[in-house]
Amino acid sequence: MATFIDTKPQVSSVNTPVVDPTTDDTDLKRVESTLDLVDEAVASAEACKATALAVSVVIPVYNERKTIVEIVGRVRAMNIHDEIVIVDDCSLDGTRDILLELAKEPDVRLLLHGYNRGKGAALRTAFAEVQGDVVMIQDADLEYDPCDYPQLLAPIERGEADVVYGSRFLENPQQDPSWLHRLGNRVLTTLSNLMTGQRLTDMETCYKVFRREIIEAIEIEQNRFGFEPEITAKISRLGYRIHEVPIYYHSRGYDEGKKIGLRDALSAMWCILKYGRGRAG
Repeated sequence: MATFIDTKPQVSSVNTPVVDPTTDDTDLKRVESTLDLVDEAVASAEACKATALAVSVVIPVYNERKTIVEIVGRVRAMNIHDEIVIVDDCSLDGTRDILLELAKEPDVRLLLHGYNRGKGAALRTAFAEVQGDVVMIQDADLEYDPCDYPQLLAPIERGEADVVYGSRFLENPQQDPSWLHRLGNRVLTTLSNLMTGQRLTDMETCYKVFRREIIEAIEIEQNRFGFEPEITAKISRLGYRIHEVPIYYHSRGYDEGKKIGLRDALSAMWCILKYGRGRAG
């Protein structure tokens, strides 16, 4: 049964004082105050809409069945992305079966490689398919924490940067316990800076965030970890602004599947020299 509220004035037998509407403006002030708050809320919403960016999170994956579900869950928990584009680089450990289940979610897009081609190739595949205004790279392991997403996006949202790198060494280098890894990164980053004119502290970081038009303007050639120095050199050649922010980092040891070795370090050095002197694609 519907309930009706009688809004007609009731006649009371009790004598109540009559308030002159011309002298009591309490209700009017309350209404005006409410309208002011509504106007502020609308203006705030419009401002947020004007600066909000559609974010594509790109995850290259190879043999990460132990961590892939958790990292996708962490990305989704941040509720910042519009899409998660995952490229499976021909995993052989059962990762692909897990990804096929994850791909049933509406915000996950899965792209498959028929053979193992490397991280750079996986990113190239993803970049060709992303639809967001901003593209963010996320490794499939648990070394990088999606909780850093807001500060990674902030310089781009404020118009202060075209590209943002999340640095593991900007504020707390000791969070990477391997002195050898820290030394190697410093050597490669320093050499890269000399060639590009940048002043980065962590050229090799996974966390790189770009406006999509930047990715569309650059042809990625490297198939493996040479992607990092290549993209840094080409961004620099095109004059885009790179901004660094500190990030949290949980280092994963070689016994846990870390895949970057001496060959990749030498390849990175070669790429620094090649692309630092060459012309951007």
